[in-house]
Amino acid sequence: MPELTQLALYVAAALLLAITPGPGIFYVAARTLAGGRAEGVASSFGTGLGGMVHVLAGSLGVSAIVLASAELFTALKLIGSAYLLWIGFRTIQSARRDASTILNGAAMAPPVGPHRAFREGVLVEALNPKTAAFFLAFVPQFVDPAQGSIALQFVVLGSVSVVLNTLADIVVAFAAGGIREGAAARPTLIRRLREASGAAMVALGIGLALAKRPAA
Repeated sequence: MPELTQLALYVAAALLLAITPGPGIFYVAARTLAGGRAEGVASSFGTGLGGMVHVLAGSLGVSAIVLASAELFTALKLIGSAYLLWIGFRTIQSARRDASTILNGAAMAPPVGPHRAFREGVLVEALNPKTAAFFLAFVPQFVDPAQGSIALQFVVLGSVSVVLNTLADIVVAFAAGGIREGAAARPTLIRRLREASGAAMVALGIGLALAKRPAA
């Protein structure tokens, strides 16, 4: 285990990074605006679990192998990008379809639900090679070989970062949920918020597709 001073420094740095707006926070906000607070919180836990996939893979050296291979990195980022684009376009289409349904006097289709939001969150984060790059670049700076197993230290430190990120995402989900509830009496605004959230997911997907493999 790292020394307490080193651990405290790591927690402070990880907390600062967790509250800094990034793709994860924007994804959770978009999911919340599209389907409500429950979906936002579920997607927060999903991205957290997806982050743990990278932590465990990094501790075993799998992430390093993926990042060292241009082909594997490209394949993973394109799959993740396509998945985000699909979710984004589906969200936009659903918002427009529901708006048309309401105008015709029919009931609006229900949100995708927390369970599906959780699964999508896991896949979105697990298929993001930039997350793997982050853990491999950030965590090893605080690993001390003299303090024991490097793999165990990596898992512990990585888990701390995932927990902090998840807590920050949950706060964002509640905040975005409040915005959505405040607009509940205005269906047109809800539609625009859902369309904007879908567009945000599309933008994240494009950004991931354009991501470059970190230099060795």
